[in-house]
Amino acid sequence: MRPLEGITILDLSRVLACPFASMILAELGAQVIKVEQPGAGDETRSFEPMVHGEAGDVSAYYMAFNRSKRSITVNLRAPAGQEIVRRLAAKADVVLENFPVGTLARYGLDPAALSALNDQLVHVSCTGFGMTGPYAGRKGYDTVFQAMAGIMSLTGERGGGPVKPGLPVADLSSGLWVAIAVLTALMGRAKTGKGSHVDFSMFDGQVGLLSLAAARWFALGEVPERLGTEHPGRIPSAAFVCADGKWLQITGSDQHWVPLCNLLGLEAWAADPSLAKNADRLARREEVMAGLQAAIGRIERDEVCRRCDAVGVPAGPILQVDEVLANEHVAARGMVVEYPHPQVGSFRGLRIPLRFDGLDDPETTRPPLLGEHTDQVLSDMLAMDPAQIAALRAEGAI
Repeated sequence: MRPLEGITILDLSRVLACPFASMILAELGAQVIKVEQPGAGDETRSFEPMVHGEAGDVSAYYMAFNRSKRSITVNLRAPAGQEIVRRLAAKADVVLENFPVGTLARYGLDPAALSALNDQLVHVSCTGFGMTGPYAGRKGYDTVFQAMAGIMSLTGERGGGPVKPGLPVADLSSGLWVAIAVLTALMGRAKTGKGSHVDFSMFDGQVGLLSLAAARWFALGEVPERLGTEHPGRIPSAAFVCADGKWLQITGSDQHWVPLCNLLGLEAWAADPSLAKNADRLARREEVMAGLQAAIGRIERDEVCRRCDAVGVPAGPILQVDEVLANEHVAARGMVVEYPHPQVGSFRGLRIPLRFDGLDDPETTRPPLLGEHTDQVLSDMLAMDPAQIAALRAEGAI
């Protein structure tokens, strides 16, 4: 048994953050019913990159965040479509949505309306800036939240301009926040017997990640500068280029300093008490970093990694995506999975990185075709017969 079996999630969301959350929950056992617009579906179904198959083209973007769900098509602008959502919400455990503030109220599908039909319903609203506050009506995307919440200001090379991370961290981390919100609200319901409404702001989620940067501001009044791969409060913690032009990351604490110096041939530094403490090394950042780079630059990367591993100094090669996905440890942990798909034959993805003892592990199945489960869901959950479903389809409600 997977941990979330028996939980039904009505997923009205689209694009990335919330679909990522609902995919995690689906692969942990929840039944996720993804509600999509008739004809087009989630807009990411048309996003690049496309996978070309004999039976059609499929978006790899869509497949990355929508595995293991059931898809139904419902026109939320049609009164009959709105009624379908209301009836499904009355039977669901969770409604997940990321519409702009006020949109669902116009359709009679807001948290108050749906909870009146099902007082045990957990309703999670994921918006850009939250349901309240001066920015509540603003629109935004991943990079806007990164920019406004300080993430970009911290990212980039020393003396250079701000840089966005290589992944959509605002979307991805928001998906994790949303999954936490759903699970927490379900636990709350188990204790109170009542559902709740969760107001999650993606902007708030990014502000919440400032963590150590905020702590430095609270403690020191310091606005952290961009330092590339260097850590503002620890030396060594940075990327270094090796003799073969390859890069590695070394991150150590005081107990790693002496063995690191010895393996790099810096015995004088290893014996120097004025460098034994991190605070002393921070005071001499430029000198220490230059010396470490010079020593590491004389040794090939694999050899530096071997020496570090031998004495317990935390270090690792900086790998590109293709190297990561071919890595022996990634293979041993089964992180890459493959599933059959009716249009492209088969496709690979990354599994949910949780393993259970006493429960079944997450299960990966393919993403749904657009509207693939509409008839089945309406029949099973709402007891509609084929004639009723056909009539709804004829009037454009599904």
